[in-house]
Amino acid sequence: MAESEMQRIALSSGISLDVVTAGDPDSPAMLFLHGFPESHRTWRYQIDEFARDHFVVAPDQRGFARSDKPPHVDDYRPEKPVGDAIALMEHFGKERFTLVGHDWGGAISWMLALTRPDRVERLVILNAPHPYIFQKTLFDDPEQRAASQYIRAFRNPELENHIAAIGLETFFDTSFAKHADLALMADEKANYLDEWAQPGAMTAMLNWYRASSIVVPSMDEEPKRPAFLDALFPPLQMPVLVIWGVKDSALLPCQIDGLDQFVPDLTLVRVDAGHFVPWEAPDEVNRAMRDWLPA
Repeated sequence: MAESEMQRIALSSGISLDVVTAGDPDSPAMLFLHGFPESHRTWRYQIDEFARDHFVVAPDQRGFARSDKPPHVDDYRPEKPVGDAIALMEHFGKERFTLVGHDWGGAISWMLALTRPDRVERLVILNAPHPYIFQKTLFDDPEQRAASQYIRAFRNPELENHIAAIGLETFFDTSFAKHADLALMADEKANYLDEWAQPGAMTAMLNWYRASSIVVPSMDEEPKRPAFLDALFPPLQMPVLVIWGVKDSALLPCQIDGLDQFVPDLTLVRVDAGHFVPWEAPDEVNRAMRDWLPA
């Protein structure tokens, strides 16, 4: 097995990303996409494990860590990181691959699998809601709406000023306090603070939320429902493994209710962990993936 390495890769989508690769480039490919507010290190317990028999690709997505940070909110519309993912795998000559996504990386993975099923051989989702279910529950499930009010806060253009005033370390302690066991990430704190301190990083990361078309109503409003909630939604065509940390306080268990309606070939594994399940419960995650992937 080739050792993991970090490369700077200029993509045909117009930006450059820092990308970790591991494993034999001739092996079947796996693309791992992280979410907010992390980096490729989300997958620190998965990269070496799956590089034993796959070619593993784990980028720092646009706006994160030291990858490029284009300046405009529209630069973070979901189709942009979808384009990055396809361009990245084309760079390595991989037309089809197993796609693995967590949090925002999972949202991009859902979208890529829905819009480019020709590229995604198999899909693994970790604590990232299906777009139809997420939007529907933001209107119809008061508990999920309440749990998602942080998105409205993240879209506030004044948030960066607040973070600058309290400092990145305080933001670290408060942003993770409700969603992860800080003791499990003590050794990672310096990495987070370094990545967040990169010029433009905080605004770029928050722009993922600002660019999203997902409607998050306040608790006392009832805006017009998005039209797609009343239309047929296409089912996914490939096998899908969903690994769900059931203690997630931001994405509630309603996100996996009725998921088989949209994913005919679904394997669902519930894990006794919170939102950051790839590193909160790495043994369970790796075992679930190993059991599901072809031998």
